[in-house]
Order: sequence, then C-alpha cells, then structure tokens
Amino acid sequence: MPEDPTPITQHRFLDEMGDSTFFGKGRRIIIGETGVSLSFGIGILKINRPLAEVRSEVIQLQKEIQDDPLFNTLPSVIKRAQQGGFFFHACKDTPDVRSPFLKYIRFLPCELEAVVARKIPALFEKNHHSKENEFYADLLSHLIKTRVKGNGKLVLNVAARGSTTRDKVFAEALSVANQRALKRWSQDELKSDVVFNVQTPRTEPLLNIADYLCWSVQRVFEHGETRYYDYLQERIRLVVDLYDSDRYADYQNYYDKKNPLTSKNKLSPLIT
Repeated sequence: MPEDPTPITQHRFLDEMGDSTFFGKGRRIIIGETGVSLSFGIGILKINRPLAEVRSEVIQLQKEIQDDPLFNTLPSVIKRAQQGGFFFHACKDTPDVRSPFLKYIRFLPCELEAVVARKIPALFEKNHHSKENEFYADLLSHLIKTRVKGNGKLVLNVAARGSTTRDKVFAEALSVANQRALKRWSQDELKSDVVFNVQTPRTEPLLNIADYLCWSVQRVFEHGETRYYDYLQERIRLVVDLYDSDRYADYQNYYDKKNPLTSKNKLSPLIT
C-alpha cells in the first residue's frame, strides 16, 4: 500500500477585538465606560497566497510609512519606530496611515472568520465563573472546533495579549473545541495537530492584517460604523454574534456576504 502523504502544515493568524473586561474596582460593572468595550471577539485569518511573499510585502509597506516624511513625524509612528520599528495598528493609526494598508488588504486573497460575544454579566458569571481566561477560551474554542478535524498540522499564530494567551488557556480552548467537535465527528477524525504560537506584530507582520480586519468588525458592533467593514467585506467570510439569542432561528446571527453586518448591529450600552 502506498504511504500516506506527508501531513500538510497550515498557518492561521488570530487577533482580538475589544477587551474582556467586565468589572472595575469593587466588582463594579464598567462595560461601555471609557476604554472598556461592549463586546469581545476573536478573529482567525487564512491567507491564500505564499506567506513569505505577503509577509515581505507588509514589511515593505511598513518601511515606506516609517521612511515617508509625511508620516514619520506623527507621534504614533515615531513611538513605534523608536520601540523597535513601525507596524500597522488599526486603532492607533491615523486615517492617512491606514489608507494604503486598507487598500492592500482589500485586494489580498484572504478571509477572516470571527466570533463576537456581547458582554452580558449574568452569562459571564454562569458560563465562565466570572473569569476572563475562561471567557477567552470559550470564544477561541468556537473558532477552532471545526478545525480540529483532519490529520495535518495547524499552527495558530496568536497575537500576544497578557494572561489570556498562555498555554493553560490554549489547552482549555482546545479541550472544549474537541468536545464540541465530537458532536459532529468521531474521535478518529479529530487528529489535527494544533499548535499555538504566540507572536507580536513585530515578530509576525501578518498579524497586522488580522488586526485591521478585526478592527473593522469591531467598529460595527461598538459604533455602528460600517465604512471599513463594507470596504473589506470581501475579505470577511463570517462573523458570528454569539449571544444574539433573538436571532438564533435559522442562524440569523451568522453574518456573511449574503447577510452582512449593518449599522443596526451596533450594541446598546445597557446590555444586562
């Protein structure tokens, strides 16, 4: 019998949108206050071109921004350049700095899937025992539950974010993902070798693409602003509004090209 082909290694790139904070001092709920988002989400990016080529192009774009006198006098550019080199960061970039990178992503063969969770304190307490790490692991499990099927190697390059991107949290997410996958497939089918690789935007420039796409989704939920989402919509394959129970019927809480996000998806600060 011929030998099985060498398992394929695939890379995906993950970033967060919003933050996972629910409480301030004295366990006071601070959702929606300044600097605290109404939702938290994670996106996973697949790039359908040789990664080395795309990485080189992103690095070149970053260098052009850093070397351009129109941009390199901006405080946000200066700060990153002085700290190890400029990299794209959607929420901190000025509109004119964003523009060339948005155009690049718009025509890049890639696709993002994202899971967004409204911050509902009662669910946070019931489902996650009021622990941010459990909250993160649960969302991550939803993203990877369909990706544990197979026998290849899957490298998940994750943007570093404090305690949520630690081995224990990843192990929990993978365990929950396998449990959910077993509802559809047998254990023998779940042989994908999943590896978590924590990176920074400087060590892995491709994370900057995930950052911009996640940010464009977050703008819809947090501000009702669809401008960037609409511009990049061809690159956003799926967004799941995980806790929108009013739209569970017929998967109406699944947003894709046929059912896109709109300004009506803006969240209210009075979620309880």
